[in-house]
Amino acid sequence: MSTTNQNNAISPESAWISRFTEPLDQQDGSQSSTKRALEGLCFAVKDNIDVAQVPTTAGCPDFRYTPLESAYVVNRLLKAGARLIGKTNLDQFACGLSGTRSPYGVVPNSFNPAFVCGGSSSGSAYVVATGQADFALGTDTAGSGRVPAGLNNIIGLKPSKGLISTRGVVPAARSVDCVSIFARDVATAWRVFLAACAEDPEDPYARALTLERSSFPNALRVGIPDRCEWFDDHLSEACFRKAINQVAALGGTVVTIDYSPLRQCAELLYESALVSERLEVTANFVERNPDSLIKPVYEVLKKGASFSPIDVFKAIQSLRNLERQSNTMWSSIDVLMVPTVPRHYLIESMIADPIELNRRLGYYTNFVNLLDFAAIAVPSSIRADGLPFGVTFIAPAGSDFRLAELGARFHEASQLCLGRTDQMLTEGISIPRPPGGDRKSWVRIAVVGAHLRGMPLNWQLEACDARFVAESCTTPDYRLFALANTEPQKPGLVRVSPGQGQCIALEIWELPISNFGSFVSQIPAPLGIGQIQTLGNGMVQGFLCEHYALQEARDITHFGGWRAYQEGRVP
Repeated sequence: MSTTNQNNAISPESAWISRFTEPLDQQDGSQSSTKRALEGLCFAVKDNIDVAQVPTTAGCPDFRYTPLESAYVVNRLLKAGARLIGKTNLDQFACGLSGTRSPYGVVPNSFNPAFVCGGSSSGSAYVVATGQADFALGTDTAGSGRVPAGLNNIIGLKPSKGLISTRGVVPAARSVDCVSIFARDVATAWRVFLAACAEDPEDPYARALTLERSSFPNALRVGIPDRCEWFDDHLSEACFRKAINQVAALGGTVVTIDYSPLRQCAELLYESALVSERLEVTANFVERNPDSLIKPVYEVLKKGASFSPIDVFKAIQSLRNLERQSNTMWSSIDVLMVPTVPRHYLIESMIADPIELNRRLGYYTNFVNLLDFAAIAVPSSIRADGLPFGVTFIAPAGSDFRLAELGARFHEASQLCLGRTDQMLTEGISIPRPPGGDRKSWVRIAVVGAHLRGMPLNWQLEACDARFVAESCTTPDYRLFALANTEPQKPGLVRVSPGQGQCIALEIWELPISNFGSFVSQIPAPLGIGQIQTLGNGMVQGFLCEHYALQEARDITHFGGWRAYQEGRVP
């Protein structure tokens, strides 16, 4: 395996792969004087995102191709008035968190060029931090949209999966890929997010996820890990203690959570058969062109080829079990706050030990997309050695507005300069709520049995123009029973005293309020509609059962849900 393609030259110019002599823009074709949403802003995109008639390299010259069309998200931003000024460097095939794995050179940290910038969206973070672009697009699979933000004192907005189309993006691991947004302040990142969001009918991973439009509660419960790992960096440890005080000053109550399920989930991304997805697009290229790959990238991809199909399904099962364990934390917290990275690393140290030190950079990021969470990385303070320290706020999918609003408040309270510039944050800028004026005309309903996707009565939801929102589960205060003499067979969900139940899997759907009455009229006794307390989605109307029907019913709570019971799976 050749390593001659790795370029260890460190230079600010390494941030760019293609820089345009004239910015690309797109006129909307109208004579209207109305200002477009992103007019006046210039941006860059990571070079695994297509721009029409401009080569895409994904950090690998031999993989280079020239697309005829721009990525869906790029077109949306251009139509919104933003001007594109270039394409940025990245860890090859977006495989890395350091910014040192590119034949186009090493992108340095914007505060100290001896240290890593972070990756894989290294160039995008650097050009934003140094004021060369107002915002930039990255991608985020394991943390590539957050790690370089934390290392360079900027915002890294990692949206809920499926909100921003990934069509026209070279996949890293398609099922967990997100397009991310870098900016020097939350308000700009949020403007870009609103312009970028749209359900792409040609993206199989796009989804119509209704965003939560309310703020976090005033009595905010902020979770932090019960045990933080710093890898012997006491400066970052001190900064996180300061961050805890900062969020408490905003009215948050700090709650310690069991971090072990999240840590175990993070390890699955590269240490289990889930890493095999990295080969979905590149397998043929890697097999035919092994010398085109940088050594640590090749080692990761080669590892993906070593697993069997059985290993993949075992890994998926492990993920599902950890997902259930992890989601229990939302019953005691509203948001999770973690260090974005545990520490900074010298470039020479990273090059000398690329696998282990890269793994450490993802300690607090790798689990987020696997568990379908939204996140925003926010600057917190400057360490005693002059390097930035940042935190990441994490919440369930659909919490993007809440996270942006909290992130903006936290960032303002930090009183830091913006990125690596002398600019200061404008105080008092509010984060506008996402569109959703028709939200009141829709009602959410939680289903636990025969109305689940693929189950016999799901058609009743579809007939009422209902749309799927999310998988979720109850708080651990419910029991589930298989009811007798029902056709098709149905379960009954009942609420019980604290300590007597467990979390029960469910799905959340939305249907037009005009169709709600007709849907409910089809529900036979002993079932009815009541309020169900869910993890991460608050109180939702859903199917409950009258207690008299339990006398002849079978208690199936230990299965954790109706689907698992039907399939005979006990966790």
